[in-house]
Amino acid sequence: QVQLVESGGGLVQAGGSLRLSCAASVRSFGSSIMSWFRQNPGKQRDMVASITAAGTTNVANSVKGRFTISSNDAKNEWYLQMNGLKPEDTGVYYCSLRNIRGDYWGQGTQVTVSS
Repeated sequence: QVQLVESGGGLVQAGGSLRLSCAASVRSFGSSIMSWFRQNPGKQRDMVASITAAGTTNVANSVKGRFTISSNDAKNEWYLQMNGLKPEDTGVYYCSLRNIRGDYWGQGTQVTVSS
């Protein structure tokens, strides 16, 4: 069973920055896709950014130019650098890993952006 452990959430003022990290209990990323999702109460969980094991990235339009996803294959970790945070970026952020065996999720970390 793959386990994902997130860190890095918190409270920040609008315009500030945070960096989220996710560590996976895997030997290697292989052909996995690593992602970050965001969810608010009563709303669906939306993809914020993703990165393939080959390094191809995809970022949601709402955060393009402000958020960057990256990974460290040697550590089996991936990150979400969030700059220029806005109140609408508030939510619980979940990291996710998809491989041939299924989808795995972290426990979620709260990000709150005050105006």
